[in-house]
Amino acid sequence: MLQGTGSSVGKSLLVAGLARALARRGLRVRPFKPQNMSNNAAVTAEGGEIGRAQALQARAAGVEPSVHMNPVLLKPQSEVGAQVVVQGRVHATARAREYQAMKPALLPFVLDSFERLRAEADVVLVEGAGSASEINLRAGDIANMGFARATGTPVVVVGDIDRGGVIAALVGTHAVLAAEDAALVRGFIVNRMRGDLSLFAEGMAQIAARTGWAPLGLVPHFEGARRLPAEDAMDLAEHLPRRAGGKCRIAVPVLPRIANFDDLDPLAAEPEVELLMLRPGMALPGDVDLVILPGSKATIADLATLRAEGWDTDILAHCRRGGRVLGLCGGYQMLGQRIADPEGVEGPPSAVPGLGLLAVETVLAGDKRLERVSGQTLADAVPFTGYEMHIGRSSGADTARPLLCFADGRVDGAVSGNGRVAGTYVHGLFAGDAQRRAWLGRLGAAAAQNGHDAAVEAALDGLAAHLEQYLEVDQMLELLR
Repeated sequence: MLQGTGSSVGKSLLVAGLARALARRGLRVRPFKPQNMSNNAAVTAEGGEIGRAQALQARAAGVEPSVHMNPVLLKPQSEVGAQVVVQGRVHATARAREYQAMKPALLPFVLDSFERLRAEADVVLVEGAGSASEINLRAGDIANMGFARATGTPVVVVGDIDRGGVIAALVGTHAVLAAEDAALVRGFIVNRMRGDLSLFAEGMAQIAARTGWAPLGLVPHFEGARRLPAEDAMDLAEHLPRRAGGKCRIAVPVLPRIANFDDLDPLAAEPEVELLMLRPGMALPGDVDLVILPGSKATIADLATLRAEGWDTDILAHCRRGGRVLGLCGGYQMLGQRIADPEGVEGPPSAVPGLGLLAVETVLAGDKRLERVSGQTLADAVPFTGYEMHIGRSSGADTARPLLCFADGRVDGAVSGNGRVAGTYVHGLFAGDAQRRAWLGRLGAAAAQNGHDAAVEAALDGLAAHLEQYLEVDQMLELLR
């Protein structure tokens, strides 16, 4: 089990890289994260949802994602706390204190999923959540030492040298752990080193001397991580850097509850695309070619933020100039004339006007739709694959001009009468080379990147080779035995 001195120390990528490295050695590997918090999720073959990081780790291991790889997924919303997803399905909605009381009842689900994976694998790589040193949350813990103690899983603690203070973080973690928890820790990893590795040799020795933990690797920063999906919206600024001078400019308002933002990764990788991630306080430039409204975990609240930032006015002006707009899932709902939440799915029951760019109305009600889909666009018969992950149904005049036709004959989405505004519930459109090429062609750009999937695979292979070079992988396997 890889636990961290804090959030965002690189645990997810380390598990992905180790999964690929061990799979390449011929081992049956399964990733596992008892509890995750992320609005970037993936749909599994069973029709459930897990964190996007665990889906990537499954891909690295060469297996299909399963709901058992992330049995508890917390999806933050606005006024109602977080949606609690258990073994792929919505289980409850809870605020932070309510969730703390709920955790002991979730442990049996976590252990059940873990045992299922352990029965089919040579190696299960477990990823902790947040910090191993959060002793204030230790009672009832299912994500870090609570899980490790319940299963007897050996632990390796990961620190991030790039953020500074890594010696204090690792030694401090050792200092605050209860003796029974500390007994499970076998070693440590220092991640994201930049520059001369020899400069931290004494630091590694000092950590080992003060903790008694085995030094299992000093890992240099891996630049190829940019080609892999980010798990946390806080990572977007670094993960999707702005490339100036592209033939087409695409603007994306970054809203507080942005979800499934890996929809944007294939566009960010295109040399002829300048992807502008609009942060609060930034205006929408007047010369962008396309505005994308991405998915949201709290559509009504994010729509209010969009208006508060003045982006609604900017988008309407963009449309008057002949610009294009695409809404994905929650972004599609925002483009309509009205969004109603009669059952209080996102907060107190309410109804709000949308942006009015599509003749569509949405009701947030009914069961959550979780399904992998494929088909083609109706206008030009370009194939696509993707997935649906949403609550709510949209109807209205513009749905008579659907954007997509599924392989089973169903249709999805809506297109405005002038063809410049469109929306769909399907995520993952741009990952397909054909769809990406078609969209960029309409904007006067060429899709120079052939094979988004191939680029991800190459990045995973590169990450595996990187970790084989800088981690004591054989020693880690001995710890497993």
